[in-house]
Amino acid sequence: MSKLISMLLVLIFVSTSVLAARPPATPMEGLLPNGNFEEPPKATDIKKTVLLGKTALPKWEISGLVEYIHGGPQPGGMYFPVAHGVHAVRLGNEATISQNIAVKAGSLYAVTFGASRTCAQEEVLRVSVPPQSGDLPLQTLYSSDGGDVYAYGFKANSSSVRLTFHNPGVQEDPKCGPLIDAVAIKELLPPRPTRLNIVKNGGFEEGPHRLFNSSNGVLLPPRQEDITSPLPGWIIESLKAVKFIDNKHFNVPSGVAAIELVAGRESAIAQILRTIPNKLYSLSFAIGDAKNGCHGDMMVEAFAAKDTLKAPFKSEGKGKSKVVSMKFKALSARTRVTFYSSYYHTRADDFGSLCGPVIDEVRVFPVRA
Repeated sequence: MSKLISMLLVLIFVSTSVLAARPPATPMEGLLPNGNFEEPPKATDIKKTVLLGKTALPKWEISGLVEYIHGGPQPGGMYFPVAHGVHAVRLGNEATISQNIAVKAGSLYAVTFGASRTCAQEEVLRVSVPPQSGDLPLQTLYSSDGGDVYAYGFKANSSSVRLTFHNPGVQEDPKCGPLIDAVAIKELLPPRPTRLNIVKNGGFEEGPHRLFNSSNGVLLPPRQEDITSPLPGWIIESLKAVKFIDNKHFNVPSGVAAIELVAGRESAIAQILRTIPNKLYSLSFAIGDAKNGCHGDMMVEAFAAKDTLKAPFKSEGKGKSKVVSMKFKALSARTRVTFYSSYYHTRADDFGSLCGPVIDEVRVFPVRA
């Protein structure tokens, strides 16, 4: 009997050791299958540029007029920028491309994709992962080279979801329609407040996938709610996008990532904090420039409860930053903190590229009166 007990103990010990030694599952991240559209259709599945049949685009399912585009000059004098590879797809009126993705039910994900309009008229790209759906206005060009990259967040409600890109508009010119040139996905880990900082993801370290061949940052579309935001913990509550930037291509005050407020008062981020009514708190954050040619007099306005901080910063475009702070009194168990840029800016070397002040390292913690 004692031998049997000893053997069982050994088996339990070995099993526990193996489980402990097994590394945690790596969160999903990277291009979707044929996410850069570089796997071409068969010769029988394309006529000139038009894809024929719902399975003509490898790894995707299509509907309506979908074109397989080679970047550069086009017949008829048009030019299609394909910033993240050689090939892209163009969605005609009411056209869609879709792909089923295996995910973890209940987890938060962000889809990152390169997208641009092809005509001067207003174009919209609808991104959906049922039951969620969002329309991204592509009228505003944030980068003059057509290299705008967007992120769209969603919460998976099952182990398999269907991602769809749809052109819902009816354009006067059938040759118009949004271009998509790369699609990637990343599983996002839910951030938590700490005793020393009640702001979730205050350093913006948790965010969407950054396309390896993109140097423009990732635009976070307006009106993204906290529960499905591609920037975990934060609400994008403005009319225009904000930009998620990394230290590989930009100067960030601290860590790997930061947020650039690229559209003045039309781009703002917010977070709702758990607070104790009538308690005093300290709010601090770093303000700077991304060392991307954005210069001049900048100002970030921060709001918390009834208090406001106007933080000026004179940018010389050299990647400098400073930390500013204020105190505020919580009025209820929930306090919204909001940040936006007071002024509009464009890059000194490219007036077609929007830019603005960078914010990072947002901290809120209780203090004594």
